[in-house]
Amino acid sequence: MSASDIAANWNEVRAAVPAGVEVIAVSKTKPIQAVETAYAAGARSFGENRVQELVGKHEALTHADSGRADEFEGLQWHQIGTLQKNKVKYIAPFVDLIHAVDQAPLLDEIDKRAGTAGRRVSVLLQMHIAQESSKFGLSAAELEDILERFGGGGWPNVEVKGLMGMATFTDDTAQVAREFGGLRQLFESHGAGRNWNTLSMGMSGDWRIAVDQGSTMVRIGSAIFGTR
Repeated sequence: MSASDIAANWNEVRAAVPAGVEVIAVSKTKPIQAVETAYAAGARSFGENRVQELVGKHEALTHADSGRADEFEGLQWHQIGTLQKNKVKYIAPFVDLIHAVDQAPLLDEIDKRAGTAGRRVSVLLQMHIAQESSKFGLSAAELEDILERFGGGGWPNVEVKGLMGMATFTDDTAQVAREFGGLRQLFESHGAGRNWNTLSMGMSGDWRIAVDQGSTMVRIGSAIFGTR
């Protein structure tokens, strides 16, 4: 896809998504030049699901030694896919937000590596809201347990910004709306006293439903960068 197409797509997406909703430009598998183009068009938050690719793009564009960090001031990197514990150490020093955190052992590792890097790492807790067993996430009871551990001083180097979830892949828009609505209720009931500000739900195919149900962050890839 040409640079002009990417820029036009970004402008179209940004105009369509309400101003108060953050758009994560999902740049996974796309070349660095695509990130550069989208950034020039106004995108600031980029989502990657492969740690090696995320690290490579950071080193090329935003690492202090890249010589280009000033050129890409304000660019944020989001780890959006399933994250293996043994890969956390590579992104903990610079990642802006880790999505899809759904296990206490992963929080243990993020906390450890964040402490080593001398920073607090922001995360979203992923809830299982879809009917598909292939999708990951916490149950309501597991969320309660994790929040209780946070309340007791657990994981001091991790900051929960809110919740995220992926709806069932279906043409039944009413079902998708119910699933997103249920996640919003969890977000509101647990986040009120915790200063949560992010409810991440919705992708290229269902972001409009997600926004109607209260999403504050959507992840859009193909509508910006084209199909993979």
